[in-house]
Amino acid sequence: MSAPEPTSPSSRASQAETVATELMLAIHQHRILPGTKLGEDELAEIFGVSRTIIRSALQSLGHHQLVEIQRNRGAFVAQPSVREAHEVFEARVLVEPGLARRAAERITPEDLARLQSHIKEEHAALAIGDQGRALHLSGLFHIEIARVADHSTLAGFVEALIARSSLIIALYWRRQSALCEKHAHHALLEALERGQGQAAEELMKSHLVDLHSALELRDRQKPARSLKEALSGSQL
Repeated sequence: MSAPEPTSPSSRASQAETVATELMLAIHQHRILPGTKLGEDELAEIFGVSRTIIRSALQSLGHHQLVEIQRNRGAFVAQPSVREAHEVFEARVLVEPGLARRAAERITPEDLARLQSHIKEEHAALAIGDQGRALHLSGLFHIEIARVADHSTLAGFVEALIARSSLIIALYWRRQSALCEKHAHHALLEALERGQGQAAEELMKSHLVDLHSALELRDRQKPARSLKEALSGSQL
């Protein structure tokens, strides 16, 4: 049975935001796979909140294109089509190399430290076989480069593309190198550290082309896993 509705609107909004954040992380880390039904009753029980709060959280995820809300059927984790998968990676190739060049021209020692931390955590996740967490950290690495480039409009665009990429990889990857290759991020970091804008741009482009080619882009579905299992320990 779900929890009673909080009386304060700010409390309801805060709980909905927390639920949305937990679900977003689980989707990005591939604990909840594309196509999984996100039942309001089940989620309300898992998180210990009302269905109203769950509904608000799902609508927020729908706005970010991570969830599809279907009339009379409910909410499902989005399943990007093969065409969309191609378009997303084509868009990334158009945008991210230029941002890498800008980042090389603007990067600070503090920025470098954050990027190094992302790589270290990503490799630690790979070492213990946590590919979902490694993938999430890899995406954050790309988002951080866009932030360093100091172009807020394109940085927001990259963040949206990374979110879609996470779903695409969950559906279509065919080898572990669909996770960002270790050497690719190291090479990018070295170019950024040296202020080598052209090298950073070229490295980012080749890296994204390789990532795109690591996907087996044909129509298929993966089996959904239990929400309760995926969200274990996520109660509010």
